[in-house]
Amino acid sequence: MVEIPAIDLRLAGAGSAEETARLRDACVRLGCFRVSGHGVPPALQAEMKGAVRALFDLPDDAKRRNADIIAGSGYVAPSPANPLYEAFGLCDAAASADVDAFCARLDAPPHVRETVKAYAERMHELIVDVAGKVAASLGLDGRSFQDWPCQFRMNRYNYTQDSVGSPGVQVHTDSGFLTVLQEDECVGGLEVLDPAAGEFVPVDPLPGSFVVNIGDVGQAWSNGRLHNVKHRVQCVAAVPRVSIAMFLLAPKHDTVSAPEELVDDGHPRRFREFKYDDYRRLRLSTGERAGEALARLAA
Repeated sequence: MVEIPAIDLRLAGAGSAEETARLRDACVRLGCFRVSGHGVPPALQAEMKGAVRALFDLPDDAKRRNADIIAGSGYVAPSPANPLYEAFGLCDAAASADVDAFCARLDAPPHVRETVKAYAERMHELIVDVAGKVAASLGLDGRSFQDWPCQFRMNRYNYTQDSVGSPGVQVHTDSGFLTVLQEDECVGGLEVLDPAAGEFVPVDPLPGSFVVNIGDVGQAWSNGRLHNVKHRVQCVAAVPRVSIAMFLLAPKHDTVSAPEELVDDGHPRRFREFKYDDYRRLRLSTGERAGEALARLAA
Protein backbone atom coordinates (compact mmCIF):
# COMPACT_ATOMS: atom_id res chain seq x y z
CA MET A 1 0.00 0.00 0.00
CA VAL A 2 1.33 3.42 -0.98
CA GLU A 3 2.17 5.84 1.82
CA ILE A 4 1.17 9.48 1.44
CA PRO A 5 4.46 11.46 1.55
CA ALA A 6 4.82 14.01 4.35
CA ILE A 7 6.72 17.18 3.42
CA ASP A 8 8.16 19.50 6.05
CA LEU A 9 7.72 22.99 4.62
CA ARG A 10 10.39 24.36 6.95
CA LEU A 11 12.99 22.05 5.43
CA ALA A 12 11.82 22.74 1.89
CA GLY A 13 11.92 26.47 2.59
CA ALA A 14 15.40 26.22 4.04
CA GLY A 15 16.74 24.87 0.76
CA SER A 16 16.86 21.18 1.60
CA ALA A 17 17.61 19.45 -1.70
CA GLU A 18 16.36 16.14 -0.30
CA GLU A 19 13.00 17.59 0.84
CA THR A 20 12.55 19.43 -2.47
CA ALA A 21 13.20 16.20 -4.36
CA ARG A 22 10.65 14.38 -2.19
CA LEU A 23 8.12 17.12 -2.90
CA ARG A 24 8.71 16.89 -6.65
CA ASP A 25 8.43 13.11 -6.59
CA ALA A 26 5.12 13.27 -4.68
CA CYS A 27 3.68 15.79 -7.16
CA VAL A 28 4.81 13.86 -10.23
CA ARG A 29 4.12 10.32 -9.07
CA LEU A 30 1.02 10.53 -6.87
CA GLY A 31 -0.26 14.11 -7.04
CA CYS A 32 -0.91 14.07 -3.30
CA PHE A 33 1.14 14.73 -0.16
CA ARG A 34 0.89 16.05 3.39
CA VAL A 35 2.50 19.18 4.73
CA SER A 36 3.78 19.84 8.24
CA GLY A 37 5.76 22.83 9.46
CA HIS A 38 3.10 25.08 7.92
CA GLY A 39 2.71 27.56 10.78
CA VAL A 40 -1.10 27.44 11.05
CA PRO A 41 -1.80 27.28 14.81
CA PRO A 42 -3.68 24.16 16.02
CA ALA A 43 -6.02 26.43 17.99
CA LEU A 44 -7.06 28.24 14.80
CA GLN A 45 -7.64 24.93 13.03
CA ALA A 46 -9.90 23.79 15.87
CA GLU A 47 -11.75 27.12 16.00
CA MET A 48 -12.41 26.95 12.26
CA LYS A 49 -13.87 23.45 12.60
CA GLY A 50 -16.19 24.78 15.29
CA ALA A 51 -17.19 27.74 13.12
CA VAL A 52 -17.95 25.47 10.16
CA ARG A 53 -20.08 23.16 12.30
CA ALA A 54 -22.04 26.19 13.53
CA LEU A 55 -22.70 27.29 9.94
CA PHE A 56 -23.97 23.84 8.97
CA ASP A 57 -26.42 23.98 11.90
CA LEU A 58 -28.17 26.94 10.24
CA PRO A 59 -31.66 26.37 8.75
CA ASP A 60 -31.76 25.34 5.09
CA ASP A 61 -33.15 28.68 3.92
CA ALA A 62 -30.22 30.48 5.57
CA LYS A 63 -27.69 28.10 3.98
CA ARG A 64 -29.12 28.77 0.52
CA ARG A 65 -28.29 32.46 0.90
CA ASN A 66 -24.73 31.30 0.10
CA ALA A 67 -25.60 31.70 -3.59
CA ASP A 68 -23.30 31.09 -6.57
CA ILE A 69 -20.98 33.91 -7.60
CA ILE A 70 -19.65 31.78 -10.44
CA ALA A 71 -21.19 28.45 -11.44
CA GLY A 72 -20.87 25.93 -8.63
CA SER A 73 -19.27 28.32 -6.14
CA GLY A 74 -22.07 28.58 -3.57
CA TYR A 75 -23.99 26.25 -1.27
CA VAL A 76 -24.30 22.66 -2.48
CA ALA A 77 -27.28 20.79 -1.05
CA PRO A 78 -27.50 16.99 -0.87
CA SER A 79 -28.36 15.58 -4.30
CA PRO A 80 -29.25 12.20 -5.83
CA ALA A 81 -25.63 11.85 -6.99
CA ASN A 82 -24.18 12.74 -3.56
CA PRO A 83 -27.04 12.39 -1.05
CA LEU A 84 -24.80 12.47 2.03
CA TYR A 85 -22.85 15.59 1.07
CA GLU A 86 -23.44 19.32 1.50
CA ALA A 87 -21.04 22.24 1.30
CA PHE A 88 -20.61 25.98 1.57
CA GLY A 89 -18.55 27.86 -1.00
CA LEU A 90 -16.65 31.12 -0.80
CA CYS A 91 -15.72 32.42 -4.24
CA ASP A 92 -12.37 34.10 -3.47
CA ALA A 93 -11.00 33.57 0.00
CA ALA A 94 -7.99 35.69 -0.97
CA ALA A 95 -10.25 38.78 -1.12
CA SER A 96 -11.27 40.11 2.31
CA ALA A 97 -14.40 41.69 0.79
CA ASP A 98 -15.55 38.27 -0.44
CA VAL A 99 -14.97 36.75 3.00
CA ASP A 100 -16.97 39.56 4.62
CA ALA A 101 -19.78 39.15 2.08
CA PHE A 102 -19.94 35.38 2.68
CA CYS A 103 -20.32 35.86 6.42
CA ALA A 104 -22.85 38.68 5.99
CA ARG A 105 -25.09 36.60 3.70
CA LEU A 106 -25.26 33.87 6.31
CA ASP A 107 -25.66 36.40 9.14
CA ALA A 108 -22.80 34.64 10.94
CA PRO A 109 -22.21 35.71 14.56
CA PRO A 110 -19.17 37.92 15.26
CA HIS A 111 -16.93 35.14 16.63
CA VAL A 112 -17.61 32.99 13.57
CA ARG A 113 -16.81 35.91 11.25
CA GLU A 114 -13.54 36.59 13.04
CA THR A 115 -12.52 32.95 12.87
CA VAL A 116 -13.37 32.54 9.17
CA LYS A 117 -11.50 35.72 8.30
CA ALA A 118 -8.39 34.80 10.32
CA TYR A 119 -8.36 31.27 8.89
CA ALA A 120 -8.80 32.50 5.31
CA GLU A 121 -5.82 34.84 5.68
CA ARG A 122 -3.55 32.14 7.09
CA MET A 123 -4.64 29.54 4.54
CA HIS A 124 -4.08 31.95 1.67
CA GLU A 125 -0.52 32.50 2.90
CA LEU A 126 -0.06 28.72 3.14
CA ILE A 127 -1.44 27.81 -0.27
CA VAL A 128 0.64 30.50 -2.01
CA ASP A 129 3.72 29.19 -0.20
CA VAL A 130 3.01 25.56 -1.15
CA ALA A 131 2.41 26.49 -4.81
CA GLY A 132 5.69 28.41 -4.89
CA LYS A 133 7.57 25.42 -3.51
CA VAL A 134 5.92 23.08 -6.01
CA ALA A 135 6.99 25.40 -8.86
CA ALA A 136 10.51 25.61 -7.41
CA SER A 137 10.71 21.81 -7.31
CA LEU A 138 10.26 21.93 -11.11
CA GLY A 139 13.10 24.43 -11.42
CA LEU A 140 10.89 27.55 -11.55
CA ASP A 141 12.21 29.61 -8.67
CA GLY A 142 10.58 32.88 -7.72
CA ARG A 143 7.15 32.18 -9.24
CA SER A 144 4.43 34.12 -7.42
CA PHE A 145 0.88 32.88 -7.02
CA GLN A 146 -0.13 35.74 -4.73
CA ASP A 147 -2.83 37.15 -7.01
CA TRP A 148 -4.38 33.85 -8.07
CA PRO A 149 -7.98 33.48 -6.78
CA CYS A 150 -8.61 30.93 -4.04
CA GLN A 151 -11.95 29.24 -3.52
CA PHE A 152 -12.99 27.97 -0.10
CA ARG A 153 -15.22 24.93 0.27
CA MET A 154 -16.47 23.77 3.65
CA ASN A 155 -17.79 20.21 3.49
CA ARG A 156 -20.06 18.12 5.67
CA TYR A 157 -20.87 14.46 5.10
CA ASN A 158 -24.05 13.50 6.93
CA TYR A 159 -23.26 9.87 7.62
CA THR A 160 -25.63 7.41 9.28
CA GLN A 161 -25.36 3.76 10.22
CA ASP A 162 -27.12 2.80 6.99
CA SER A 163 -24.62 4.76 4.90
CA VAL A 164 -21.45 3.04 6.18
CA GLY A 165 -19.62 1.57 3.18
CA SER A 166 -21.27 3.88 0.64
CA PRO A 167 -19.64 6.78 -1.24
CA GLY A 168 -19.60 10.17 0.47
CA VAL A 169 -18.65 11.91 -2.78
CA GLN A 170 -17.91 10.47 -6.22
CA VAL A 171 -14.49 10.00 -7.85
CA HIS A 172 -13.18 13.34 -9.15
CA THR A 173 -10.13 15.49 -9.68
CA ASP A 174 -9.99 19.10 -8.51
CA SER A 175 -10.28 21.62 -11.32
CA GLY A 176 -7.70 24.14 -10.07
CA PHE A 177 -3.92 24.21 -9.61
CA LEU A 178 -3.78 22.63 -6.17
CA THR A 179 -5.88 22.12 -3.05
CA VAL A 180 -4.94 22.35 0.62
CA LEU A 181 -7.31 20.31 2.79
CA GLN A 182 -7.90 20.25 6.52
CA GLU A 183 -9.35 16.84 7.25
CA ASP A 184 -11.72 15.73 9.96
CA GLU A 185 -9.28 14.68 12.68
CA CYS A 186 -11.69 11.99 13.95
CA VAL A 187 -13.27 10.53 10.81
CA GLY A 188 -11.35 9.22 7.81
CA GLY A 189 -12.70 8.17 4.45
CA LEU A 190 -10.60 10.17 1.97
CA GLU A 191 -9.02 7.91 -0.65
CA VAL A 192 -6.66 8.72 -3.53
CA LEU A 193 -5.91 6.69 -6.62
CA ASP A 194 -2.41 5.25 -6.75
CA PRO A 195 -1.70 5.41 -10.51
CA ALA A 196 1.01 2.73 -10.30
CA ALA A 197 -1.28 0.15 -8.71
CA GLY A 198 -4.57 1.39 -10.18
CA GLU A 199 -6.16 1.15 -6.74
CA PHE A 200 -7.59 3.63 -4.27
CA VAL A 201 -5.69 3.92 -1.00
CA PRO A 202 -6.89 5.55 2.23
CA VAL A 203 -5.55 8.88 3.46
CA ASP A 204 -5.94 8.44 7.19
CA PRO A 205 -6.32 11.62 9.28
CA LEU A 206 -3.18 13.05 10.83
CA PRO A 207 -4.12 15.90 13.18
CA GLY A 208 -2.27 19.16 12.62
CA SER A 209 -1.20 18.41 9.05
CA PHE A 210 -2.84 19.37 5.76
CA VAL A 211 -3.35 17.23 2.66
CA VAL A 212 -2.38 18.76 -0.70
CA ASN A 213 -3.88 17.52 -3.98
CA ILE A 214 -2.69 18.54 -7.45
CA GLY A 215 -5.59 19.48 -9.75
CA ASP A 216 -6.27 19.73 -13.49
CA VAL A 217 -4.83 23.23 -13.90
CA GLY A 218 -1.69 22.00 -12.14
CA GLN A 219 -1.26 19.28 -14.73
CA ALA A 220 -1.89 21.65 -17.66
CA TRP A 221 0.28 24.47 -16.26
CA SER A 222 3.18 22.06 -15.68
CA ASN A 223 2.92 20.69 -19.24
CA GLY A 224 1.90 17.31 -17.85
CA ARG A 225 4.66 16.96 -15.26
CA LEU A 226 2.38 17.25 -12.22
CA HIS A 227 -0.18 14.49 -11.68
CA ASN A 228 -3.83 15.48 -11.12
CA VAL A 229 -4.88 12.99 -8.49
CA LYS A 230 -8.23 11.23 -8.63
CA HIS A 231 -9.83 10.97 -5.21
CA ARG A 232 -13.08 10.11 -3.47
CA VAL A 233 -14.62 9.97 -0.01
CA GLN A 234 -16.08 6.79 1.47
CA CYS A 235 -18.36 6.58 4.52
CA VAL A 236 -16.41 4.71 7.20
CA ALA A 237 -18.35 5.62 10.38
CA ALA A 238 -21.87 6.67 11.36
CA VAL A 239 -20.90 10.18 12.44
CA PRO A 240 -20.86 13.52 10.59
CA ARG A 241 -17.56 14.30 8.84
CA VAL A 242 -16.36 17.88 8.32
CA SER A 243 -13.47 19.00 6.09
CA ILE A 244 -12.28 22.41 4.85
CA ALA A 245 -10.62 22.88 1.47
CA MET A 246 -8.80 25.86 -0.04
CA PHE A 247 -8.42 25.69 -3.84
CA LEU A 248 -5.77 27.72 -5.64
CA LEU A 249 -7.51 28.05 -8.99
CA ALA A 250 -5.66 29.67 -11.91
CA PRO A 251 -4.27 33.02 -13.10
CA LYS A 252 -6.83 35.75 -12.47
CA HIS A 253 -6.58 37.58 -15.78
CA ASP A 254 -4.41 35.35 -17.98
CA THR A 255 -4.95 32.01 -19.66
CA VAL A 256 -3.61 28.74 -18.28
CA SER A 257 -0.47 27.96 -20.25
CA ALA A 258 2.71 26.06 -19.47
CA PRO A 259 5.74 28.35 -18.90
CA GLU A 260 8.32 28.23 -21.69
CA GLU A 261 10.85 26.68 -19.29
CA LEU A 262 8.69 23.53 -19.17
CA VAL A 263 8.40 23.17 -22.96
CA ASP A 264 11.24 21.68 -25.03
CA ASP A 265 11.94 19.02 -27.65
CA GLY A 266 11.52 16.28 -25.09
CA HIS A 267 8.39 17.87 -23.63
CA PRO A 268 6.30 19.40 -26.44
CA ARG A 269 3.34 21.51 -25.39
CA ARG A 270 0.56 19.13 -24.35
CA PHE A 271 -2.39 21.48 -23.86
CA ARG A 272 -3.84 24.48 -25.66
CA GLU A 273 -4.15 27.73 -23.72
CA PHE A 274 -7.49 28.07 -21.95
CA LYS A 275 -9.30 30.30 -19.51
CA TYR A 276 -10.13 28.73 -16.17
CA ASP A 277 -13.78 29.81 -16.23
CA ASP A 278 -14.21 28.16 -19.65
CA TYR A 279 -12.64 24.96 -18.37
CA ARG A 280 -14.85 24.98 -15.28
CA ARG A 281 -17.94 25.31 -17.48
CA LEU A 282 -16.64 22.50 -19.69
CA ARG A 283 -16.39 20.17 -16.70
CA LEU A 284 -19.87 21.10 -15.53
CA SER A 285 -21.51 20.76 -18.96
CA THR A 286 -19.90 17.43 -19.87
CA GLY A 287 -20.02 15.88 -16.41
CA GLU A 288 -16.36 14.94 -16.90
CA ARG A 289 -15.06 15.72 -13.44
CA ALA A 290 -12.25 13.18 -13.08
CA GLY A 291 -9.71 14.80 -15.38
CA GLU A 292 -11.24 13.57 -18.65
CA ALA A 293 -12.13 17.12 -19.77
CA LEU A 294 -8.43 17.97 -20.11
CA ALA A 295 -8.19 15.57 -23.05
CA ARG A 296 -10.49 17.92 -24.95
CA LEU A 297 -7.81 20.62 -24.65
CA ALA A 298 -4.93 18.55 -26.00
CA ALA A 299 -2.54 20.55 -28.18
